[in-house]
Amino acid sequence: MSFADLGLSPKLLEAIAAAGYENPTPIQEEAIPPAIKGHDVLGIAQTGTGKTASFTLPMIERLSKGRAKARMPRSLVLAPTRELAAQVAENFEKYGVNHKLSMALLIGGVSFGDQDAKLTRGVDVLIATPGRLLDHFERGRLLLTGIEVMVVDEADRMLDMGFIPDIEKIFKLTPMTRQTLFFSATMPPEIQRITDQFLHKPVRVEVSKPATTADTITQRIVRVPTKDDKMKRNALRELLRQDGVKNGIIFCNRKSTVDVVAKSLQKHGFNARPIHGDLAQAFRTETLDKFRSDEVQFLVASDVAARGLDIPAVSHVFNYDVPIHSDDYVHRIGRTGRAGLKGAAMMLVTPADGKHYDAILKTIGAEEIEALDFSKFFEENPVRESRPRGGKDAKESRGRRSSSRRDNRKSEPKPENDAAAEAEKPAENDAKSAEDDASQKASQRGETRAPSRRRKNGEARSPRRREEAVVGLGDHVPAFLMREVAR
Repeated sequence: MSFADLGLSPKLLEAIAAAGYENPTPIQEEAIPPAIKGHDVLGIAQTGTGKTASFTLPMIERLSKGRAKARMPRSLVLAPTRELAAQVAENFEKYGVNHKLSMALLIGGVSFGDQDAKLTRGVDVLIATPGRLLDHFERGRLLLTGIEVMVVDEADRMLDMGFIPDIEKIFKLTPMTRQTLFFSATMPPEIQRITDQFLHKPVRVEVSKPATTADTITQRIVRVPTKDDKMKRNALRELLRQDGVKNGIIFCNRKSTVDVVAKSLQKHGFNARPIHGDLAQAFRTETLDKFRSDEVQFLVASDVAARGLDIPAVSHVFNYDVPIHSDDYVHRIGRTGRAGLKGAAMMLVTPADGKHYDAILKTIGAEEIEALDFSKFFEENPVRESRPRGGKDAKESRGRRSSSRRDNRKSEPKPENDAAAEAEKPAENDAKSAEDDASQKASQRGETRAPSRRRKNGEARSPRRREEAVVGLGDHVPAFLMREVAR
């Protein structure tokens, strides 16, 4: 089947041919015809199968007739991340090159003023993340009553990121007569509830079993003996040095881990950059562009890059951390082996990851993933035990060191005889006599002198002798008070 058989207009077919596509994917074959006819569509397909074009092409076809009003977009596409929203915008620009359709991209990290100016002029296609869309709506700068087509992309990722309440609110702000296209790689119960509530007799398109991996991806694991981060980073670097690793995405569970791993790779000479939600949008966009153009070889990422991003020709995916949610494993390794290309996925598994690893095996329907033999590597590259930085072990270590210092002070040798003890006294006697002489001279000048607080040779100040009398104003009258006053 060709794109011409799907009912698309000549202008769209010309744009598709210019983009280099000849035949539609299975999800496109089944989703585009009912979408063009105006039916609601519930699309379920594994990542990397062309879901974006499945809703982009029908939307352009429907929006080719008509004109948008100010602040009232005609269509709405919701995406979970800024990167995915930007990618959808790129697809609209590519496929809509022969149509005069206006578009606005509402994502964080970009000026409100520029986005508001586009909304004021009126847009046919509005692509947004839920949070920024509601920000514009609550400021009174946007109306959703003119929406003809609404698309929810990567719905299961919306669930993971906590966007479901926002999605429900946005659905209620749009007219009931809208057409809804709902796409996801997996269908958790919460997502099923949303589709039952807001989709009207949808055409269910399921071209593969939910949460399955592509046959083009070779999966391997490396069993790390301990959960020590240094050992994991050593193993990761060894994997990156293997033959056939052209480029790759390295996934971590935490943003802080992303930064640590990226800095470690850069320190060891690898061309790597981090990307996660806490980084500036300009930096994230620049990093993705450089990775696509092969200026950056390795992308160290959180799950912000795990869903829907179309980065062609990624040779490898490395799971530095075993994903907590088993569905995330499917999305992560789906960044490689796309568009019929071969890819490889490697994962570091520690003894502490057993529970999550078992869940992944159950999700993908496998008994085991082939393990690479790294035993010799770990024997030749042992990790030295590092000094503890915190917690109970660190406190005990500091306590032992303090106790050792106290014991050393107690065990300092003392003078063996009286002669040696007497030898230590002259310096003290000289210091006391000098102090007494200074006090006596000060008294003769009519001044009071406080006892010296300096310590000699690091020795502690000696206590005041009880026989010394305290000199005060009661016993001594300063000379200036005795001067005669002229009358």
